Amino acid sequence: QVQLVESGGGLVQAGGSLRLSCAISGSIFTINVMGWYRQAPGKQRELVASITSGVYTNYADSVKGRFTISRDNAKNTVYLQMNNLKPDDTAVYYCNLRSTYRPGYDHWGQGTQVTVSS
Repeated sequence: QVQLVESGGGLVQAGGSLRLSCAISGSIFTINVMGWYRQAPGKQRELVASITSGVYTNYADSVKGRFTISRDNAKNTVYLQMNNLKPDDTAVYYCNLRSTYRPGYDHWGQGTQVTVSS
């Protein structure tokens, strides 16, 4: 069993910053991809950023230069530093853990709300 618990969401003004954290526990496959996704009302869930166990990162074009994903393997935690936030960043942010070597290994957190006011 794998559990992912997000924290750090909240209300912030445009131009502000937030740092999301996702603590992962349970059976963690060594070779994995940790990611952050978001879903705004009426929209599909989309990838925000991901980081592999080899620390290769990938970002959505809309957040490049503003968001930074990182991971602490000793703490089994993934972070998302969000700077220069915009109202369009308002969404529920979800943490994800998956492995390309194990198709069924795909786990989600419960989500944390990020609201950016203009």
